[in-house]
Amino acid sequence: MCGAVTIIATLTGDRLRACHCDMCRAWTSSAFVSVASKPGSVTVDGPVKTIKSSDWAERAMCADCGSPLWYQITAEGPGFGDKNLAAGLFPESAGMDLKLEFYIDKKPDGYAFQGTHRQMTEADMLAIFAPKDGEAK
Repeated sequence: MCGAVTIIATLTGDRLRACHCDMCRAWTSSAFVSVASKPGSVTVDGPVKTIKSSDWAERAMCADCGSPLWYQITAEGPGFGDKNLAAGLFPESAGMDLKLEFYIDKKPDGYAFQGTHRQMTEADMLAIFAPKDGEAK
């Protein structure tokens, strides 16, 4: 938002994803809408602050203005190292269709995205990313 951070990335596909988990809604006051990036393709210039937001991920924001930049999978397993970049950083995202909603069971009743697309619940996400019994957190 303030222009202090520049991100260059190769996006994978032309689809948007929206997350309605408690943290994303607190972070953005709505759903965190993102685009996927090709692993290893993201270059960042400027002041970035990252925080570990769960046992399996971190979030990044501009250290100057606080704008959300990405959500990254940090745990070994599916998606390890993937950066889901804030869609608003890329003008081309305006022409993309929403293809996936995460934590659909956490979405407030006050809004909904139109169209038909895949929806995953909190239980679906925990089955993929949460540490299994005996695994380190």
